[in-house]
Amino acid sequence: MSDRTSYRHAERLRVRWAEVDMQRVVFNAHYLTYFDTAVAGYWRAMALPYTETMAYLDGDLFMRKAALEYHASARYDDLLEVGIRTARIGTSSIVFDGAIWRGNELLVGGELVYVFADPSGSASRPVPQELRDVLHAHETGKPMTDVRVGPWDELGREASAIRTQVFVQEQKIPADMEWDAADAVCLHAVAYNRFGRALATGRLLEHVPGVAKIGRMAVLPGMRGSGIGRAVLDALMNAARARGDREALLHAQLSAAPFYSLAGFTPRGPVFDEAGIPHVEMVRNL
Repeated sequence: MSDRTSYRHAERLRVRWAEVDMQRVVFNAHYLTYFDTAVAGYWRAMALPYTETMAYLDGDLFMRKAALEYHASARYDDLLEVGIRTARIGTSSIVFDGAIWRGNELLVGGELVYVFADPSGSASRPVPQELRDVLHAHETGKPMTDVRVGPWDELGREASAIRTQVFVQEQKIPADMEWDAADAVCLHAVAYNRFGRALATGRLLEHVPGVAKIGRMAVLPGMRGSGIGRAVLDALMNAARARGDREALLHAQLSAAPFYSLAGFTPRGPVFDEAGIPHVEMVRNL
């Protein structure tokens, strides 16, 4: 349990004031919250939106047992790493091992036992083979997503559904501003998880000869921060390189500018309004 290299997924958390007791150490019950937060991150790392995944599998996971072993205490403002891994899968149960570290010091170990059952929780069911396969693939380092690049007539149905949810419904961009004639001639990218669910999209068009313009980047809310958006961006940049483009540009929402900075894009010019949202042009060499 203390071998950090055996945990492929870990969440970073900082201890908040509300989580410590009068001795300024973390109150015991909060460690279960830390593990629960890490389990949610584990599902994101597998590119599985939890609610939609359980609906697809026609079941749900119910906690059967949670056991913690305390080695040392976390304190206010500590930066923690919470590791989660699949330890074993039974007929209807999944056992997760967990570990909480401060630096290289193991603070708490945990075992979480879930039972797969019908949605009401009244009767257990065998863990679906599809879910077993994804858990095994993740733990053995297999890719969790497949990014497909192609024309609108191949990917438009999934791309339009994601863009409608993100831009029209979430960001309140008028539908007549979201859709344009460029979709028919753009190259599109869509990321799918291992169950075939589309999670993110983006498009690529020629701005001027030799310069690619990337746009309509959208990731479903539950999958943000999981690396799926970067996979879509990389796929579009690779497509631009393959056709000989030397530069890529995009109009980034200000809230997304740090994401693009990490991918090597730099701002160019002043902030401007686009569809009622502050944007900045960003560029990078290919």
